[in-house]
Amino acid sequence: MADTTVIIIGAGPSGLATAASLTLSSISYIIIEREDCSVPLWRKHSYDRLHLHVPNRFCHLPAMPFPSSTPNYLPKVNFLDYLDRYAENFRIRPLYRRNVEAAQFDHPEGKWKVRARNLDKGEMEEFRSRFLVVATGETAEAYTPAVLGMEEFGGDLMHSTKFKSGKGFEGKNVLVVGAGNSGMEIALDLCLHAANTSLVVRSPVLATEIASIKGKNNVVFKNGKCYQFDSIIFCTGFKRSTNLWLKGDEYLLNDDGLPKPSYPNHWKGKNGLYCVGLSRRGLYGANLDAQNVAKDISTQIYKFGS
Repeated sequence: MADTTVIIIGAGPSGLATAASLTLSSISYIIIEREDCSVPLWRKHSYDRLHLHVPNRFCHLPAMPFPSSTPNYLPKVNFLDYLDRYAENFRIRPLYRRNVEAAQFDHPEGKWKVRARNLDKGEMEEFRSRFLVVATGETAEAYTPAVLGMEEFGGDLMHSTKFKSGKGFEGKNVLVVGAGNSGMEIALDLCLHAANTSLVVRSPVLATEIASIKGKNNVVFKNGKCYQFDSIIFCTGFKRSTNLWLKGDEYLLNDDGLPKPSYPNHWKGKNGLYCVGLSRRGLYGANLDAQNVAKDISTQIYKFGS
């Protein structure tokens, strides 16, 4: 059993920002990550042409702005390099391959108990802390909606997290489902690689939705029309899984893993529970959350001791 002042769940940008902010306040912590690397969504589960979608001045993490020579809309490879330098600068050393199965506040002890499975050893490990920070982000679990007949589809069917580039899709009929940032960029990349690309969006303006999939390649829409596709790429976002392991919290996070309190007071719960990066304000929001959390924890330690 390992004891520390703060446990951070997640080593994405939100977790790194929190770790650095705690370091600047000389507060000890442990950071736990399910995957085998930091920022796994960017590093392992994103497409090659990915860029930051807002100017870089809104995307840096606490205490380390981008150099003046940085492109305004940073490419993925440059952002990963920045995050690696950030982790090295603040000596952030996550515990990788730990899958959190339960986190619960022990009232008699006044501490959080986190149980995580070491995926390499298959063993359960327990950590204790006075404060717990949920930094798993808004993109924890890829979400693919259930479509009638999708198990019969004979072509490639994937979530956007599995797509790397349009190379290999040349001349194929590809259906992109969803028109958020990922959907639009993936559709563009497919077009640039000579794929026959179609885009379906659920909205009042573009009302066509998928009704079912029939046979190997037939996609039937709710307007009754049917088209054939070789591949379907779901750019349908993510869901949070916090509700599966966070026990006893009825104040901070809802069943979808998003804050119940309204912004800007969304980051602080009860019994030393906090969240970072769940304000729907991207990296800028995670930056502010991390600093607020570190300041509040520092204040609590000053008032009541560690």
